[in-house]
Amino acid sequence: MAEKKFTITAETGIHARPATQLVNKAGQYESEVTLEYNGKSVNLKSIMGVMSLGVGQGSEVTIKAEGPDAEAALQGLDEVMKQGLSD
Repeated sequence: MAEKKFTITAETGIHARPATQLVNKAGQYESEVTLEYNGKSVNLKSIMGVMSLGVGQGSEVTIKAEGPDAEAALQGLDEVMKQGLSD
């Protein structure tokens, strides 16, 4: 299992557009990918799950990946996060 923590710096948090980007990227991998926030964990391949968390600016989230391409999934998602969501 691979995991990484991120602090959300985008003023709008993880709203519709960045959530869609994360879900689309996670969907490119075979591994199970989850997003954890505030004690809750959701499937990062589910737009409804991601949106249900209501992640705002300044929030700390953890992305976890487990499966044959877990490291690649985490690296790909790290790139999406750094495009304006986190520091």
